[in-house]
Amino acid sequence: MNLKKLLYISLITLLTSTLVGCEDWLDVNRDPNNLSELSSPETVLPVAQLGIANALMGWEMGFHGAFWSQYWTQDHTSSQFKFIDQYNEDDFSITYRNLVPFALNDLKGIMARSEEGSGTYIIAEALSIYTWQIVTDTWGDIPYSEALGGEEGSFSPKFDTQESIYDDLLTRVDALLQMNFASATITSRYDFIFDGDMLKWKAFVKSLKLKLMIRLSETSKYNNADLIALAEAGGFITENAMIHGNIWNDKDGKRHPMDEFIDAGYFDNVIASRTMIEYLVVNNDPRIGKLYEPTPDGNYLGSFQGDFAYTGDTDGDGTTDDKEDFSLVSFAPTSDIPLMTTWEINFYLAEIYARANNSGEAKAYYDNAVQASMDYWEVSGSITGSGEYAEWPNGTVEENIKAIAMQKWVAYCKLQHMEAFYERNRTKYPSVSSILIKTPADRSDIHLNYPAGEFIVSIAGQGKLSGNLPASPIYPNDVVTRNTTKPSQKTSMGEKVWWDQKAGK
Repeated sequence: MNLKKLLYISLITLLTSTLVGCEDWLDVNRDPNNLSELSSPETVLPVAQLGIANALMGWEMGFHGAFWSQYWTQDHTSSQFKFIDQYNEDDFSITYRNLVPFALNDLKGIMARSEEGSGTYIIAEALSIYTWQIVTDTWGDIPYSEALGGEEGSFSPKFDTQESIYDDLLTRVDALLQMNFASATITSRYDFIFDGDMLKWKAFVKSLKLKLMIRLSETSKYNNADLIALAEAGGFITENAMIHGNIWNDKDGKRHPMDEFIDAGYFDNVIASRTMIEYLVVNNDPRIGKLYEPTPDGNYLGSFQGDFAYTGDTDGDGTTDDKEDFSLVSFAPTSDIPLMTTWEINFYLAEIYARANNSGEAKAYYDNAVQASMDYWEVSGSITGSGEYAEWPNGTVEENIKAIAMQKWVAYCKLQHMEAFYERNRTKYPSVSSILIKTPADRSDIHLNYPAGEFIVSIAGQGKLSGNLPASPIYPNDVVTRNTTKPSQKTSMGEKVWWDQKAGK
């Protein structure tokens, strides 16, 4: 089945089954894209929420995010995802379409047809700010201030700088926080994230402000004192903002998007990356069994990133790599899709205090973040205690930031792939090893002396990007070619977004 059709049918089937009894959605004579035909704009809100979630863990962001974060790699006997490990140009056109013309346009329409300050208005604006951050974090400079203007006859919007977009998103989030969340209401069944609890949405917006501000840590706009003040005020999320797994169903068209891809056979192409597997194995991290499937002998084994063409015997066990049993990845049909997590926010808070040289507060938030990840996966034990591998280092500011980033990388696996990609680009942790794997001798040596906790340049991608990692996709072709202002296409996927200013690959 065509991929786009699979995603579309999955979303529509899910919505009609989830919202059964809602005449607005079951009346096939109405156009759900025309909000004026609906009795209430709140009935469109679940479409936007699911559209955002499906994009985050869908075809491009789900797979590219996992490959670029070196969680997964292409297996040795098939070819579906070779292009990702080869660092071939990709424009994420499906993602752009799902987020901008669809989700963001729906959110704009919801706000236009809702009373300002109502529950529907507040949630739509919160999700709009959240989604625009994703869009600019992915591509950098994008059409923003003149985007979504089709109804007004604007079809060639100018490209705004990422810096100006962030300025406006922060202005919008401050304005939103001035609204009265306590008096706002929405029918709970039309809010798949917080079931209509507006105080939880206020916490989400405060957390979103934190996320927007810390992403600028390597720019001249960053002021850690402002973030300390925000942190001291508190009020952040204490539960994950996500599409809960109980929304899905173990039936065709109703599963978590990754499980739909499993059912369609795409995961025959996916195996564990040695980069993440090695880090978890060496450190005996108890989450490994939640993130990967063990091999038939009960161990965990990953392949070098982008080494799908090699048919030699890397580990010298008598089995060539194309016949080797590498660890696989699986998703339950009812897996969650987080938009924002408690560990994410606690890691941000830990970093803020680390930058302020307040190691005690930083440690407390760091420990909370790691424990939140452990609790989510329902694994017992401790990894942050005295002498344990993830113990707070209490080192220099940079050493502490590295510790936070490394655990963030683990916590985002299988849940927040593009966030892992953005945050690695911002912090430059995990760092990139200087090793290059080219010959059988290289493989044998590095197999025995693998740089656990470091990325490698994909073996299949060594000829691209001048030895660097991908920094952003190119622009979707339609966004460039159909715009009469003649915007320039990116020269490669090595082009960094504005806030990606820290030295390193």
